[in-house]
Amino acid sequence: MSERTRARAALTTLATLAALTTTACDSSTHEPDEAPPTPRTGPTASHHPPPEPPPPSAADGTDPDACADGDCEIAVTEPVTLHFPAPGGSGRATLSVTEVGPNKIEYEVKSGNNSSRGAATGPGQGCLTYLREHGSGNSCGTLDHTRPSPRPDTVVIQATTSTDGTTLLHIVSP
Repeated sequence: MSERTRARAALTTLATLAALTTTACDSSTHEPDEAPPTPRTGPTASHHPPPEPPPPSAADGTDPDACADGDCEIAVTEPVTLHFPAPGGSGRATLSVTEVGPNKIEYEVKSGNNSSRGAATGPGQGCLTYLREHGSGNSCGTLDHTRPSPRPDTVVIQATTSTDGTTLLHIVSP
């Protein structure tokens, strides 16, 4: 067999193999004028939770002096100290925010001889502090950003975390 004949035979074999491979890969049977079949898709699951909506804007912005009268709503992004009237007209109370971060708040409240600490960590978490003339109490857990209701003879402090590191503080006096 000549060199030329062998080269032709090799090319013919390669062409045949290429044709068979192409045919084997395309197993669909549709007419040339027919549209290709539509791929089927199943429901898709998102692996990312939907983003948390931003906290509502604070009525008093970021001004800690807005709390001087014991009735405010401010946004806090860093440690701050607020002064406001203590319950029962017994002087001034102090709220010291000691740590703020994404989904985190820590603070201490002092009024006369009373003190209380609040701390919450996690999405949608926060604390309520009830400050009375002769004592105080805390409750921490899941909270929304709505303003707490006033209570007789009680200053209510609510701190609610958010994912962006802003805490919404409410101080509500009777």
